[in-house]
Amino acid sequence: MVKALLFLLQGIPEMMGILAFSLAFAGVPLRWGVIAAVGTVLAVIIYIIRSLPLAFGLHTAAALLLVTIIIAKTTCVPPSKSFISVFASFSILVTLELIIHEFFFFLTKQDPQAVISNYLLWKLIGLPQAFLMIILALLIARLKTPVEGAWKI
Repeated sequence: MVKALLFLLQGIPEMMGILAFSLAFAGVPLRWGVIAAVGTVLAVIIYIIRSLPLAFGLHTAAALLLVTIIIAKTTCVPPSKSFISVFASFSILVTLELIIHEFFFFLTKQDPQAVISNYLLWKLIGLPQAFLMIILALLIARLKTPVEGAWKI
């Protein structure tokens, strides 16, 4: 139960960041109520998928496809542009994760395996990239003029 809560502690802001970044990149105005609700539901779905005895990383592919479908169905963004926006968002997230983790291990000189085995610490290290994704989404939304009437809902 604690692991599920810790996963959601990091997973909800991360999914909100991915969704917001993807929407901003696609030129859709950010509606934070929708983003928070969908991000929460997606985080729960991804946790369930991740808990299943499936190949490691399958939850990432599922998240990529789910976010693509959600954006394509709830906005006027075509599926191809939606996929490109979501893929860019995931690419930025992976890059931020790599930079933040490497920076953390460089500063603390801790053994990566010891940190990974400490689930609380591992999830807390993942929070900065989630918040950076949200900040980047806000910057993109501010710089890129959103399309009027982009939302279908």
